[in-house]
Amino acid sequence: MALGLGWKLAGDGSTPPPGQVVRPEERLSWPRTVGIGAQHVVAMFGATFVFPLIMGLDPNLAIMMSGVATIVFLLVVQGKVPSYLGTSASFVGGVVAIRAAGGDSGDVTGAILVSGIVLALVGLLIHFVGARLIHAVLPPAVTGAVVLLIGFNLAPVVADIYWPQDQWVALLTMTFVIVGSLVLPGFFARISIFLGLVFGYLLSWILDRATGEITSVTPVSGGEAVPHFRTDFGGVQSADWFGLPTFHGPSFEFNFILLVLPAVIALLAENAGHVKAVAEMTERDLDPVLGRAIFGDGVGTVIATSVGGSPTTTYAENIGVMAATRVYSTAAYYVAALVAVLFGLCPKFGALIAATPGGVLGGITVVLYGMIGLLGAKIWKENRVDFANPINLIPLAAGIVIAIGNVTLQVTDDFSLAGIALGTIVAVVGWHVARVVAPQEMRDALRSEIGYAGGTGPAVGHAGVHSDSGGTPQLRKPEGPPA
Repeated sequence: MALGLGWKLAGDGSTPPPGQVVRPEERLSWPRTVGIGAQHVVAMFGATFVFPLIMGLDPNLAIMMSGVATIVFLLVVQGKVPSYLGTSASFVGGVVAIRAAGGDSGDVTGAILVSGIVLALVGLLIHFVGARLIHAVLPPAVTGAVVLLIGFNLAPVVADIYWPQDQWVALLTMTFVIVGSLVLPGFFARISIFLGLVFGYLLSWILDRATGEITSVTPVSGGEAVPHFRTDFGGVQSADWFGLPTFHGPSFEFNFILLVLPAVIALLAENAGHVKAVAEMTERDLDPVLGRAIFGDGVGTVIATSVGGSPTTTYAENIGVMAATRVYSTAAYYVAALVAVLFGLCPKFGALIAATPGGVLGGITVVLYGMIGLLGAKIWKENRVDFANPINLIPLAAGIVIAIGNVTLQVTDDFSLAGIALGTIVAVVGWHVARVVAPQEMRDALRSEIGYAGGTGPAVGHAGVHSDSGGTPQLRKPEGPPA
């Protein structure tokens, strides 16, 4: 069917035998499909509410709208790209900058909504012009730099806000995440961030009862160290079991919009990588639907932020679930999306998430922000970007330092560019200018790079899986026993 809703039963509806897979247009029996859908919920769950929490948005609403966005995405791609749309980490740096400049949640969602529109328009352009456009405008050297500077720009947030609230809980939570991602079995390793949050939460609760209050600076203490308990369940007790999340409308401020627009570049790279990974697993050419996938991601973000939700993007964790189970059925994603919508109707659940101690977020974000940054380096490595060539080295080096150091360019009395926005402009524009003015031998060397403008490789490498949500995607091929 045109919308990809007509699923055929795969075999006898049981788990596929070795060497066989369940394709996107197929499904297992409905009880088994619900079971696979539940795995997708667990895979996306942790990061989908961690990132709204970090951005100061309603995690309950983020969960609900991730389900809505996923359904819209699957309809847009006509069921050809099985993916779940969870909360995007790429906007965190811009959101932090907006709030530091005095912006509220309406300003945050309004700025991201515009970015969603831009992403959707780029998706349409790619659909009609072809996937090669993305590689011409945003080659791997540039894309890697933008992803890297978005992640590393967030380091002061960890150092100044989260970590000081409870350094020992932060340290132990960070240690749990690092060790868990290495020693836990495959699926649990992919959700080590979520498990780390649960660990830190329980540790904070135990310490409150064993040692009492802690004295530290909190976001509401005005910069002074005050005694307080690590956990506060007052909001959880007063919240209803059933009800709608808190909606709010967007507001639009040009300066704030500029702060989050660079995230569009990261999302373009991410979507290209995810579509390529799904194409390899399903053994299909999905380049013709890359534009649809990017358009669907943009539309999902617009819909979510129009009511106060978080930005969305395809999740590598769920791609990992498909690789482990060999079940690529979009029916399982519809199940996961409907479950997410139901979670959003439980305010008590949202209040529990919102009560996450600051020290726990410190331990998690120190890993997450670093991973976002290093994914940029991963893009460079997979595409063999040559930093002996000054075209790559000089403008990207300048852009990265500008972003990490939050350098400000005061354009007029009322308008300035700083941090991620200024760093991205320097990296993107600087690279293209350098390519034009450089000597011929440097340009010739650049053309030999894999993924160079007009090349055939995706912006994240030939089989790269960019985990926007901080997971640890490990399985890339449809092989191995079912999870």
